[in-house]
Amino acid sequence: MSHGTPAARLKELVTGPELLVMPGVFDPLGAKLAERAGFPAVQCTGLGISAVHLGYPDYSMLSMTDMVTYTERIARSVDIPVMGDADTGFGNAVNVHYTVQAFEQARAAGINLEDQVVPKRCGHLDGKQVIGLDEAVAKVRAAAAARRDPDFVVNARTDALPVEGIDGVLRRGNAYLEAGATMVFVDGADSRESIRAAVEGIDGPVAVNIVEGGKSPHGLTFTELQELGVARVSLPGVLLMSALHGMREALSRVRADDGTWNLGDLTMPFHEAHDLVGTREIEQLEALHHVHHVR
Repeated sequence: MSHGTPAARLKELVTGPELLVMPGVFDPLGAKLAERAGFPAVQCTGLGISAVHLGYPDYSMLSMTDMVTYTERIARSVDIPVMGDADTGFGNAVNVHYTVQAFEQARAAGINLEDQVVPKRCGHLDGKQVIGLDEAVAKVRAAAAARRDPDFVVNARTDALPVEGIDGVLRRGNAYLEAGATMVFVDGADSRESIRAAVEGIDGPVAVNIVEGGKSPHGLTFTELQELGVARVSLPGVLLMSALHGMREALSRVRADDGTWNLGDLTMPFHEAHDLVGTREIEQLEALHHVHHVR
């Protein structure tokens, strides 16, 4: 693995022979957990960030400044590359130019840039609409031209499958690659056949995501995706849905059990949580600088 910039490391992972699996993260703690679990890179999830920080769905509620701010906090918390979610670029091709530069300054190793109309919606919901091909290509071209680091990954996402069919996906994917995209992300891929057709018909790295309960084929494994030739798979809902389930179960159990005594299988031990957030580093700094607690 390259020891260059985060963007160079991410690009190497994307273009390498092995499938890149990227958990979707929405805060620094999830990113730290993914890093400790051995994942080589993470994807910021727009749904997760919007849901956790606003309590709203993935429906263009967050501004570019909001998304960059949350992404920078995540990127600063880990050593592995972090891909940001730039939604539709927050406007036209000019907005995309400034969006790319802002994400680069925030230490992101790349971005998703999608071709939906505004307001966009979660890629696994019905009712999606896409902008015209020429406008979408102009946005991708602007993104590629704006990056200061040539390795900064432009992951051009298309939501055209339910709108224009696989032919539209292939037409758009190849046009985005020609415009300078690093990879093409086919969101909402609903069958193994559509994934295979995308990989065979797009002349560059192809990304998909897996959303259980969404459009993704049930039981789709990483081994299958590797065999199909997919370059990257993101898991946007795993951490969010697991966290929501765990919190709901814990709250229900607290009410049922008249206390917190029965949460051992649902909670991280107290000392491990403090290890994760960096309390030990604080204690070491206190000792180094002879900081004493007032008693």
